[in-house]
Amino acid sequence: MLGRKASCLVRGSINIDEFFHVHEIVRPGETISSHGLERRAGGKGANQAVAVSKAGCKVHLVGAVGDDGRWVVDYLNSVGVDTDGIAVVQEATGRAIIQLANDGENCIILHKGANYAPLPALKTPPLSSFTHLLLQNEIPFDETVDFLSGAHGSGVVTIFNPSPMLSDEQISVFPWEKLTWLVVNAGEADHLHGKLSVISAEPGIEVMQKQPTAPVPSTTDQALHLLHLLQRQLPSTVNIVCTLGPSGVIALLPGVPAPEAAEPLCIPAAKLRGPVKDTTGAGDCFTGYLVAGLMELHESGESVHSGYNALRCLRRAVEAAGLCVQKRGAMESIPLRNELDRL
Repeated sequence: MLGRKASCLVRGSINIDEFFHVHEIVRPGETISSHGLERRAGGKGANQAVAVSKAGCKVHLVGAVGDDGRWVVDYLNSVGVDTDGIAVVQEATGRAIIQLANDGENCIILHKGANYAPLPALKTPPLSSFTHLLLQNEIPFDETVDFLSGAHGSGVVTIFNPSPMLSDEQISVFPWEKLTWLVVNAGEADHLHGKLSVISAEPGIEVMQKQPTAPVPSTTDQALHLLHLLQRQLPSTVNIVCTLGPSGVIALLPGVPAPEAAEPLCIPAAKLRGPVKDTTGAGDCFTGYLVAGLMELHESGESVHSGYNALRCLRRAVEAAGLCVQKRGAMESIPLRNELDRL
């Protein structure tokens, strides 16, 4: 499939994001007033599809909205996402209730809505017609596994961003061997490592569970140690990318099927030209731009396991996320490719 025109299928969520602007995130037992309310298009699937499109690549989104979400579909069309795979169902569109603090930090509660509705027959090309499949965890787990299995059987590059995090049972049955790329943040990587340690333990061997208050790795060295542990628990061909917020990104890309052959790549965070305004869409922006970079390498026939190619791909995604956090909103804050070209 190398050298073929790349196209990405995203099977994911579509939400209406309701932003409550607050001075600080509310604490347990506290009642506060917001000083602003905005409604915007969102959902991890939709956000990442928009990022792929704004990066200049062809993307097809499969998902569902209610009648109240038709305007979201119109917006997706306006930024170049193929929406033929989006169904309008009886359930209300999924919701994200987002507290957005003055420092740009956020706190999010999701309502599944139409994202969990059964999909009718859609005008979606077969999985084998795509080169890349991008998945998150805001749709039914069985659907995620079905799409992943179908894509793997067709030789499609598969990318999974397990956010929100899988349940313990889902982690234990997830077909990790069918995954090409795993994209996580430090907290997700830490959680996966802890649960996989328990799952893989021999019967009769007691595994020390990490205390809930144990700090999530925040430094590059801590995260790199964690990723090496996690990689030993996953199939050796899985590429792992871990975002560290202001500490940048670390990736382990096995050049050959042996965990010890993975070369770590460390990319510092982008240098911001202005204040952080909203971090809500930064992770989705990074993931979408990363996938777009993989698609471009695929078209050119270049290997991502070349250190230069991988670094170029990851740096572009980091730069895009850096621009994203300097604007309000999730989807709207994702930069166009030409904005990055001007840096």
